[in-house]
Amino acid sequence: MWIFYFIIGIAYTFYMFSYAFENIALQKPSYQRHRYENIQEALTKASNAVDGEKSNLSVWGGQCVISDINKQSALLWVNLTSILSIDHITIYFRTENKMWAPTYGMIHRVLGFSLYVSNTTDKSEGTLCFKDTNFTLSTIPSIFNVTCPVHGQYVIYYNERLPGVTYPDGYSKDAHNDLCEVEVYGCPNPGYYGNNCSIPCPDPQCKYCDLETGTCRGGCNPGYQGHKCELACPNGTFGFGCVNHCNNTCRGCNTVNGLCDAGCYPGWRGVYCHQICSTGYYGDNCSMKCGYCLNDETCHHINGSCLSGCGIGYQAPFCTNECYNDTYGQDCAETCGHCSDSKPCHHINGSCVNGCAPGFKGTRCVEECDMGHYGIRCLQECSSFCKMSRDCHHVTGYCKDGCKSGWQGNDCLEEYKPLDSSNNLPPTFYIVLGLFCASLLLNGLFVAYIITLRKSRDIKVYKPELSFKKKNAGQDGEAEYDSVNEGYQELGVLGISMRTYDTLQ
Repeated sequence: MWIFYFIIGIAYTFYMFSYAFENIALQKPSYQRHRYENIQEALTKASNAVDGEKSNLSVWGGQCVISDINKQSALLWVNLTSILSIDHITIYFRTENKMWAPTYGMIHRVLGFSLYVSNTTDKSEGTLCFKDTNFTLSTIPSIFNVTCPVHGQYVIYYNERLPGVTYPDGYSKDAHNDLCEVEVYGCPNPGYYGNNCSIPCPDPQCKYCDLETGTCRGGCNPGYQGHKCELACPNGTFGFGCVNHCNNTCRGCNTVNGLCDAGCYPGWRGVYCHQICSTGYYGDNCSMKCGYCLNDETCHHINGSCLSGCGIGYQAPFCTNECYNDTYGQDCAETCGHCSDSKPCHHINGSCVNGCAPGFKGTRCVEECDMGHYGIRCLQECSSFCKMSRDCHHVTGYCKDGCKSGWQGNDCLEEYKPLDSSNNLPPTFYIVLGLFCASLLLNGLFVAYIITLRKSRDIKVYKPELSFKKKNAGQDGEAEYDSVNEGYQELGVLGISMRTYDTLQ
């Protein structure tokens, strides 16, 4: 019987080789659990299973994988390095180059084995291609072939002998690998099908297509959906089958992998926008720095507001500006004092850095000068002649209630001198006297003007050459003449008597 199965196995192997599928496991990375360490590693290492050598199937040939004894499980996997289309798998068991017969001591070790194809090294996440439940010492072939039209990256061989479990007759008491070659046939490149893997799959966004027919198998590539995988995922979804939802903090995510290619909404960061801004930052791209929040608390990661209020000396809501409008302290609720030159006080403690305005003292300049002092730094002393001694205004120094008797002025430093009847006439006397003198002067000028005007209008006499008549000589012997006023013309008098004229003359 065993000869029959051996011949069938050989025939099936040649049948499979008639196809042009490649051994995509050749020289790929491999791993085995519990390597047999009592001999040199080169004779038992995992890579012997994918070296393409199967001419010497004994432990000393250096072409087989051998696991340790007395183990409850045996595992070996081959990494195809990418997810590829698989058609069938062929395994060459260790024969020690002897006839494969029920009496051969290695057969019982491989009974009950399993084959998985997975995208990870975890067999439970993959597809079970084969599980031995029927082979016996007489029926299991030395070269095992199984068709497994799936897609995956890891081909996993597994066997176990668990305590408390009753296994069929012929099974070894512990688990072993004892494999000399693991061949995985399929297409070396994804997206192709056919006997020589040269025909592109008809649906570009199909995850995998059937190696024989090219029909879509395994669903669509991430980010696509539809019967032919021709539809991109709707906005806000991504991944296989478009069943994953983008974070609502993402401006727009990649339909394939969910990455936030368009960036995050304010207050969020990370490739998936699932992390809030780091402590002390907020806003778009988390690039804004928080203000001075109360008790050094961090601000709101989106809008930057300080939820518990501002630290002393800063304005709400962002607590980035210092107090203004002559305020200071917690929430800028305190009012500055009277600082010098009207400068603002310190935004935290309210102190006047450059001193106080006249009339005030203290670090905050809210205290008035002590009684009896006023002015800059309260160094001036009030007058002792104030009605209430040294009780003056703290800024100007003016006596609040007037002066003591005998003193006058705002600061009561001028001596009071009352007016007397002889020497100190009231001001109204001098005013009346001045007006009287001015009146006399004006009257005199007016009279002079009138006189001058009248003189210019008096009678004027025209006198031509006088002719004389000789009269008899007088007693003194001198001749006397009578004057003759020929051509005399009376011009008239303007109403002013000669007497008056002569008087004025």
